[in-house]
Amino acid sequence: MSTTEAVVEKKEPLNFIEQKIKEDLAAGLNGGRLQTRFPPEPNGYLHIGHAKAIAMDFGVARKFGGVCNLRMDDTNPQKEDMEYVRAIERDIEWLGFKWGKVVYASDYFQELWDFAVWCIKTGRAYVDEQTSEQIAAQKGTPTTPGVNSPYRDRPIEESLALFQEMNSGNMEPGKAILRAKIDMTSSNMHFRDPIMYRVLNMPHWRTGSTWNAYPMYDFTHGQSDYLEGVTHSICTLEFVSHRELYDLFVDWIKEWKGEGDNLNDNRPRQYEFNKLNLNYTLMSKRNLLILTKEGVVNGWDDPRMPTICGIRRRGYSPESILRFIDSIGYTTFDALNDVKLMEAAARADLNDRATRVSAVLDPVKVVITNYPEGQTEELEVMNNPEHPEEGTHFITFGRELWIERDDFKTEPDKKFFRMCPGKETRLKSAYIVDCTGYKANPETGVVEEIYCTYDPDSKAGTPGANRKVKGTLHWLACGHCVQAEVRNYECLWTCENPRDAIKQYEKEHGVRGIDAMRPFLNPNSLSVNTAAFVEQWAAELPAFSYLQFQRIGYYNVDPDSTPQHPVFNSTVGLKDSKGK
Repeated sequence: MSTTEAVVEKKEPLNFIEQKIKEDLAAGLNGGRLQTRFPPEPNGYLHIGHAKAIAMDFGVARKFGGVCNLRMDDTNPQKEDMEYVRAIERDIEWLGFKWGKVVYASDYFQELWDFAVWCIKTGRAYVDEQTSEQIAAQKGTPTTPGVNSPYRDRPIEESLALFQEMNSGNMEPGKAILRAKIDMTSSNMHFRDPIMYRVLNMPHWRTGSTWNAYPMYDFTHGQSDYLEGVTHSICTLEFVSHRELYDLFVDWIKEWKGEGDNLNDNRPRQYEFNKLNLNYTLMSKRNLLILTKEGVVNGWDDPRMPTICGIRRRGYSPESILRFIDSIGYTTFDALNDVKLMEAAARADLNDRATRVSAVLDPVKVVITNYPEGQTEELEVMNNPEHPEEGTHFITFGRELWIERDDFKTEPDKKFFRMCPGKETRLKSAYIVDCTGYKANPETGVVEEIYCTYDPDSKAGTPGANRKVKGTLHWLACGHCVQAEVRNYECLWTCENPRDAIKQYEKEHGVRGIDAMRPFLNPNSLSVNTAAFVEQWAAELPAFSYLQFQRIGYYNVDPDSTPQHPVFNSTVGLKDSKGK
């Protein structure tokens, strides 16, 4: 048994992809090497679905001592941008992974072109001048065979000349395509003479004006894997039907390269797993771009977005994301996962990680009438009781305090153990107080001020604090806290499966894009509270700090935050809420 195998077996059970890789390595396939790749198209920001693929592609390479490259699938220059490349790199690094090298599909454009020329010369490809509508009509259906193109048997020299013309910049897009000559009667629709190249007539952001004809994904993907030395091409389930074509193109390029078909060559092996789908979530980059451009959200990193950068800004840690992905596992069937599972992973992670701070979101004033006016004292509190080694900080106590309005009732029921007239309450880390009365607005009845006395001998940490009192409240001293902006987030969508709901609405109403989305958008997905208070210490914490607002929930310091105007984003509640 190898060292790698021994290390793996001591860890958690392997998922089915890892088990296959382990068996391939044990059999000596690809010379016992392991090389994977994560191949996103740089046409948008990565979302939580991509995080599962990242965890798989980079995770198996890490687990079995291999390498994973980051390969940008940049075959659609009209949609791609360096902004997205940089964002993809940042997201992968934030999740805790490192790539072997960064490569691009465009690195292989010349070899792919030369290979396509070879395919034409060997009778494996031809230039088709039919319209897209004609081609679609001739392709047949899954139950009926297709019909050969009238250009399928055109002379090789004619196809070669037309293929060169496709890249000249003089041919109109859509005028001609290069198709693989396979089998128009195949039960696999992908075998019915798939498109290899199309004309775009636009410069590429990396290769300039060298190319006007660009390869299609199916023609690019497997060949790039082969040329790059990838041993395992790990994909999602929609590529199961592509696998036969993937293997055929690899067979062809191996023949072009003059390399034999043996078990220890650089033949990539495609395995598939299920996508990460979440309810109340839409995860198409095309649709996320629409939401961004239409101003429904405030950019790709809006905390309501399922993008990795949006989830980070919301307050999730990379460890919580990976914990969630690991909890739902890898299978060979797609399912719609409950977003509450992701929230539960965040909650468990943040309970251990988050710094505890005091914040009052809906304040009402409490006056301790027997506490000396002008006097204050500094109380030491733990930053994180789960990790005492993380130290302490001080919070100021004084005569006038803010507490949550919900923590007071003028006429409480028997199960209300917070502040009310005639009952004692404990102020967290401070004293026991006895509510003696309150002042309410005579017209509205809204409580404006609450009055209490305190027991000087009941300070936390002293013998007098041992007196049993039901109910402990958090608080902030007026004049010793900072007013803050708190952004509270809910699901962006009102329906469990927005993708299907939008498709059905498009079909029924004949609209697309944002017009088909609006009926399902949650108008209450963002609420902003500018009347909240936080302790001064918390106002100076850096962006992306993980916090627990005591007795309220988990929050994150937003990048917009400043010490003068702190801004916090709600991440998840302390407990699972029953409703959405």
